[in-house]
Amino acid sequence: MKDDFLVFDHVTKRFGALTAVNDVSLTVNRGEFFSLLGPSGCGKTTLLRMLGGFERPDSGRIYLEGKDITDLPPNRRRVHTVFQNYALFPTMTIWDNIAFSLKLAHMDGKEIEEKVEEILEMIQMSDQAWKYPSQLSGGQKQRVAIARALVDRPQVLLLDEPLAALDLKLRQHMLLELDTIHDQVGITFLYVTHDQGEAMSLSDRIAVINRGKIEQLDGPAKIYEAPASRFVASFIGDTNFISGEIVSVEGDYCFIKTDGFAQIKAFNDKNLATGQRVGLSVRPEKIRVTLSPPPPEKGAAINVFPSTVKDIVYQGVYTKYWLDANGVRISALKPHSRFLLDQEAITWNDKVFVWWHPDDGYMVEEDDV
Repeated sequence: MKDDFLVFDHVTKRFGALTAVNDVSLTVNRGEFFSLLGPSGCGKTTLLRMLGGFERPDSGRIYLEGKDITDLPPNRRRVHTVFQNYALFPTMTIWDNIAFSLKLAHMDGKEIEEKVEEILEMIQMSDQAWKYPSQLSGGQKQRVAIARALVDRPQVLLLDEPLAALDLKLRQHMLLELDTIHDQVGITFLYVTHDQGEAMSLSDRIAVINRGKIEQLDGPAKIYEAPASRFVASFIGDTNFISGEIVSVEGDYCFIKTDGFAQIKAFNDKNLATGQRVGLSVRPEKIRVTLSPPPPEKGAAINVFPSTVKDIVYQGVYTKYWLDANGVRISALKPHSRFLLDQEAITWNDKVFVWWHPDDGYMVEEDDV
């Protein structure tokens, strides 16, 4: 444990009858951009607050660079927090907001000046140092809040839904800035969000949390392509979930008798046996929608189902279809890889075929369904 940078060791936190964090253990690496992702009330902010010293766990310990910090007050931890509401001092200039913690630490005036100027340059706000928070945009305020938290180089920077108050375009811009700042300072970032897009864009690893427990801890690609449970598959992006029972196993593949579909072939990565109930997750972008059945070289008669188009939404780079396949609702994405008007149009109530490769579905066991 002493070789690990940040460790939550069997941490539990209750608020009355509610168990907000339930026996969570995880390790965060030095310099990592690590996200805690989950719906509201899942326990992710409670974990952050325990690391910051604002809550104390009922059981378990928290270690930072091998030191037990569980009982240390917030001011004795080199852990700083950036909040959603910025928490800037309205009567202080940007320069003074950033310098505040350095002055509290009685740092030499020349050193304070150097550190503040360096961090202002990093966030590209040197020319606005003497403005007040009320004169800044939301994105600028967030940059100042991050700069103030980073100026004395903490061991860990905690970010609690820092972009939630920003509009979509500004949020997308700030994602790039956060990534750049993290690369520049090399400090461990622990990021809390309910927004899967933010977590997937920024993180080295993600802990997906549900009801106080970690459902999966992996890199973004692994979480998206190989979800550990139905909750993870559903929470991380859109997916189609099809339930059924394994009726035969052939090598690395199995055949699933489904509730509504015909038989489906799927890659049996979990080595499940005949007779087991499973759920199959198939991402919308993995599903093809065509007016004619696929040619033999594309796997004709395997995972090919007649369907009816029920709704269509054009979204620029792709079109999203909702289809009825023998009473089962399916969503599919069709990317626009060439000029849309050159393609054969698919429209409402068309009779079409939906199909996917057996490798493109991911199974979870019945207990997770």
